[in-house]
Amino acid sequence: MTNREIISEKIYTDFKSFGVALKRWKKSGDAIVFTNGCFDLIHKGHVDYLSQAADMGDRLIIGLNSDQSVRRLKGSKRPYIDEQARAFLLAGLFFVDAVVMFDEDTPESLIAQILPDILVKGNDYGIKEIAGHETVLNHGGKVETISLVPGYSSSSIVEKIMHTHE
Repeated sequence: MTNREIISEKIYTDFKSFGVALKRWKKSGDAIVFTNGCFDLIHKGHVDYLSQAADMGDRLIIGLNSDQSVRRLKGSKRPYIDEQARAFLLAGLFFVDAVVMFDEDTPESLIAQILPDILVKGNDYGIKEIAGHETVLNHGGKVETISLVPGYSSSSIVEKIMHTHE
């Protein structure tokens, strides 16, 4: 199998297509870690955050906002990179086990279907602000936050690019 095929096999367009892999991982007792985001411009801060999330369990699942979802959340000019490209970039990270796309504004429904052992977000969110936290806690899971790398955000990168070309 080629590397491109290995990466592509980690990408799921919805929960239905992902369910079989999830059942296999849960049956084998793997600790499932879930996080989500738009990941519009993937940068060092994202990779640092995701690598720390992966260290919290055996399988890292990323819920990825679809292009439609990103537009609703961030405006008509976003995303800068389409969902297939964003999914491919994330799935290319060796510590990412699955990228599952969702169309809703929040991943609450996806989290309820996956029922991860650990739900993770950046510490720019309080636990009670994290979509799906109640579901995970009510099913015996944990909700964790990770410190973000200072100076790295998609918005700051876009700002820097815009000012460079003025």
